[in-house]
Amino acid sequence: MSRSARGTRATHQNLPPPLRDAVDDFAGHLSQVRNRSEHTVRAYVTDVVALLDHAVRMGCRDLGEVDLSVLRSWLARQRTTGAARTSLARRAASARAFSAWAHRAGLLAADVGAALASPRAHRELPGVLRADQAAALLEAPTRHPTTTPGTDGEPTTEGAADAAVALRDRALLELLYATGVRVSEACGLDVEDVDHARRVFRVFGKGRRERSVPYGVPAQRALDEWLRQGRPALVAPHSGDALLLGARGGRLNPTTARQIVGGYAEAAGLPRTSPHGLRHSAATHLLEGGADLRAVQELLGHSSLASTQIYTHVSVERLRAAYRQAHPRA
Repeated sequence: MSRSARGTRATHQNLPPPLRDAVDDFAGHLSQVRNRSEHTVRAYVTDVVALLDHAVRMGCRDLGEVDLSVLRSWLARQRTTGAARTSLARRAASARAFSAWAHRAGLLAADVGAALASPRAHRELPGVLRADQAAALLEAPTRHPTTTPGTDGEPTTEGAADAAVALRDRALLELLYATGVRVSEACGLDVEDVDHARRVFRVFGKGRRERSVPYGVPAQRALDEWLRQGRPALVAPHSGDALLLGARGGRLNPTTARQIVGGYAEAAGLPRTSPHGLRHSAATHLLEGGADLRAVQELLGHSSLASTQIYTHVSVERLRAAYRQAHPRA
């Protein structure tokens, strides 16, 4: 457990029982009713515990005493301690979500968070690879087969396991770039989620929302090699139906997947990138190739078109850069 997690737990335990119970009920609502991921629940709970701890310091002993002035005071305190705009925006969103839930649950007479404003987070354009750089990254497991660790940082054994890990890495990279799925979605795939005949993955995204994502011939070849030659060499009794396995036979975890992508990018002399960078690259290349924005939204699993529109800005910026470099009167 990290130091911040231990701090949150200690603060949670020190809250008055009514507030502590409210946090626990809110966490249960997020995980069981809203189907939020463990990571998302942890982030919301961390913010709400900090908010209620601030409320106690202001003299509140019951949730009904928490009003808009308490929420604003909490955010102001975050601002004075140097919190970034993105952090403030996220914490304000957590406060609003908690307030709305508490009002529906009858713990607050009014949804006091509905009037809580927050600074608009500055959204930087995501870094993307060029198409030739993406191709070089996908070839890296063949050219640099020993650059990455196995699951949980454990080195692989010699011979068959090394070859199997290289095949898995190739399948992972192809999958991420071909589909633009999130790293957690890729690691969560089971063997039965692959429709080989139609070349489609069944993916479960945020909130367990299911969608179908197509993939191309290169990804199919890498996947076939992994399933035919690689996975059998790593499979273990505890592997279950996981599509991608770690060196010890368990389901590949997102942390290791990030190490794999970053390791191969470094080995190939490419800009620093990550699975999310490959997701950005896939979306940008699709739009530059003429794909419809709505289709890209569905492919990525965005609930709002606004989340997808950032990639149109990326494409425009790349066009401007090319224009400034090439046009004699730029």
